[in-house]
Amino acid sequence: MDVCLQGGTMALVGLVVTLAGFALSALSVGLTSSTGGRLGMVLVGLVMCLFGIIGLINPAYQKNAVWKK
Repeated sequence: MDVCLQGGTMALVGLVVTLAGFALSALSVGLTSSTGGRLGMVLVGLVMCLFGIIGLINPAYQKNAVWKK
């Protein structure tokens, strides 16, 4: 499989994970009424967003970075 295609696929997966984390954080208001539950869901959503951005999207684009050519 082509390296560029793999990087694009991982970037897409990272985008999906990031958006799912955002959706979880945003939907926490409607899913639970307790403050502690909302806080927990928002923190899980935040961790998902950071993992999507830092763990998946960033490494996918660093594989074909300009300074590595």
